[in-house]
Amino acid sequence: MGQVTGLYFSPCGNVENIVRTMASAAAEKLGTEPQFVDFTRPMARKKDYIFGPEDLVFVGLPVYAGRLPNKIAPFVAAGIRGNGGAVPVVCFGNRSFDNALAELFSLLQQDGFAIPAAAAVVGQHAFTAALATGRPTPEDLEAARAFAVRAAEKWLDGACLSQRDIPGQPDASYYRPLGLDGAPADFLRATPTVDYALCNHCGTCAAACPMGSIDRDDPGKTVGVCIKCQACVLKCRRGARSFTDRAFLSHRDMLERDYARPAENCFLV
Repeated sequence: MGQVTGLYFSPCGNVENIVRTMASAAAEKLGTEPQFVDFTRPMARKKDYIFGPEDLVFVGLPVYAGRLPNKIAPFVAAGIRGNGGAVPVVCFGNRSFDNALAELFSLLQQDGFAIPAAAAVVGQHAFTAALATGRPTPEDLEAARAFAVRAAEKWLDGACLSQRDIPGQPDASYYRPLGLDGAPADFLRATPTVDYALCNHCGTCAAACPMGSIDRDDPGKTVGVCIKCQACVLKCRRGARSFTDRAFLSHRDMLERDYARPAENCFLV
């Protein structure tokens, strides 16, 4: 048996938690030590990650508007390759994972991997703590560990899933956000605002941005694309950053109103 690796893009930490849990459980089952690769920061996406025929890789990403983050999917397609096993894992914020798992499955298959299992796991929504509060819970993580053990066993047996086993379509359109009134909510150009009375220019937000888009000298200036991941908002220790765009806030309020029910994890093995 080769190496078990947890490979993840995780601006807010939920994907990291899930993938590290899964890779650790699979490595224990297979009698090896896991290794981990975090490609959240821009510099980590400057290199390729190549895996051999005996390796098993758990690849995790968050769900954005029902698919993978559109600025990160090209890296998965071009920067991750192997001829061993890969387990696609997506984390969604209580609404739906829509087509994200199908998309990640398709990309990893194109990257050369055989896929013994796949999972979509609920995590607290990045836009609001009112959705999937505290998830993944200890129970979610225990289920993730059990899934990873089954995935490792299936990999040893040489059994794999096919695209038709995965819900959704890999090339489907993105989910279109709606506001409280049911009309489309367009906040593509929205960026965080900064309360300079609270900001002490510590640099935490700039370091947290997965796109490298926050000016280190002026944290209120967005110098690149903002993918609305909320990493800078959630990691600011002084609460100085927030999204105040009206369409964004209306969409957040709609999610809280319409998707409060606890969503279920999806484990396919």
